[in-house]
Amino acid sequence: MTLSADLFFSFRSPYSYLAIGRYREMAKDLDVTINLRTVWPIAIRDPDILFTGNPAAPRYILLDSMRVAQHLVIPYRWPRPDPVVQDLATREISKDQPIIHRIVRMGQAATRRGKGLDFAYEVSRLIFSGEVDGWNEGDHIAGAADRAGLSFAELEAEVANDPEALDAEIDENQAALEAAGHWGVPTLVIEGEPFFGQDRVEMARWRLEQKSQTKC
Repeated sequence: MTLSADLFFSFRSPYSYLAIGRYREMAKDLDVTINLRTVWPIAIRDPDILFTGNPAAPRYILLDSMRVAQHLVIPYRWPRPDPVVQDLATREISKDQPIIHRIVRMGQAATRRGKGLDFAYEVSRLIFSGEVDGWNEGDHIAGAADRAGLSFAELEAEVANDPEALDAEIDENQAALEAAGHWGVPTLVIEGEPFFGQDRVEMARWRLEQKSQTKC
């Protein structure tokens, strides 16, 4: 029997990026379906959580994510452009968010097609690897969609024609994450048990291997 787990993911989260490749490999290695459930970044859904507390928090996240990437030998640079339009000096977040709205909706459209994990892997590499500037321009996202086995034209059309339904599904993802007992990303939920953070990937694998043995 194939196991199933839900991966709650943000396209602006460096830790989601640092985890997605390992979860993608895990889905291939084990008899498990990992369903991508994209959520809005904290900066969009609840900026007070991250940006009104200790001013050291954003600096620490950048420092820590860089060293995690070095430790895991994963290419990493803060995105150019940032998926969220924000003044990092004042922390003010723009009301106009064309990049993150587009990419999160595309991620949900990819999930509808059973390709969410592959799409998130390819696009997050564009965003965070530092391999390209202007990752959201030209044919970069189209290339990522193609590598994920998706039609970029179909995704674009769905985002244009069905944004309200896609947003409702994204909101449902956030509600499901909170119902599972967490609020942050990346979080893998296995039969109601949440594993939060890129540093819980191996523990999540251990739990899936346990459950796989009991279902044999």
